[in-house]
Amino acid sequence: MTFARAVTDRTRRLGTRLCVGLDPRVDTYRDLDHLRAHTLDVLEASAPYAACVKPQLAFYEALGLDGLKILEDVCAAARTLGLPVLLDGKRGDIGSTAQAYARGWLTGRHAGAALTVNPFLGFETITPFVDTARAHGGAVFVLVKTSNPGQGDVQGSGVSERVAVEIARLCAQEPDGEYASVGAVVGATHPQDLALFRALMPRALLLLPGLGAQGGAAADLAGAFAPGGVGALASASRGVQYAQELDVRASVRAAHTFRDDLNAALGVTLI
Repeated sequence: MTFARAVTDRTRRLGTRLCVGLDPRVDTYRDLDHLRAHTLDVLEASAPYAACVKPQLAFYEALGLDGLKILEDVCAAARTLGLPVLLDGKRGDIGSTAQAYARGWLTGRHAGAALTVNPFLGFETITPFVDTARAHGGAVFVLVKTSNPGQGDVQGSGVSERVAVEIARLCAQEPDGEYASVGAVVGATHPQDLALFRALMPRALLLLPGLGAQGGAAADLAGAFAPGGVGALASASRGVQYAQELDVRASVRAAHTFRDDLNAALGVTLI
């Protein structure tokens, strides 16, 4: 089953559009064993409310080889729980380097089924990522309009819309189906733009980072979704993992609340 099909099926089956981000901050823990245990506990406890899980690579890479081992454990645990894994690495480079990144983060034990990628070196630089994702039933999420306040320095003046048109072209290359292997990152902090990007990329899954701690609100995200409440994943990281310091029960409550708030925004009632 492809990543796009897996998350869409999970959305329908469990009634959740929430992507749980796992960004373990080393200064928060006694040691690496504590970091690993808490991260895995949050993953397992929040899984019933999540459509997918999104480890942010930077936090694992910062720990060196130990961090990559923890990342492998997180990916393995997510697969056991039936949770699709989306790695947030924002990778992008040229030629054989892009191919190596694609192979490294879309295949293997520490890899995800999906990866965020950066198109701002030119559209040809995302081709190795798209090809690798397609070959392995995965997905790439291309940066279109990110959640940070300074995104307009590079992504303004129609640039985001141009990237969206390219994503739609790539989606159209694939056989007919609900969603393609090429998705888009559009920040939850830009609610006024969500309907536009949904219309520009009808077959792309949208990843909406910034829910919670960055100021994105579930009530504002309806424009990103297709009829039936599918087609987008709203991501919360700090707002779940550190909802109340290291209290895992608080993480569960936060994930539950985010799920319910998203459903309420879309008028979805769980049976």
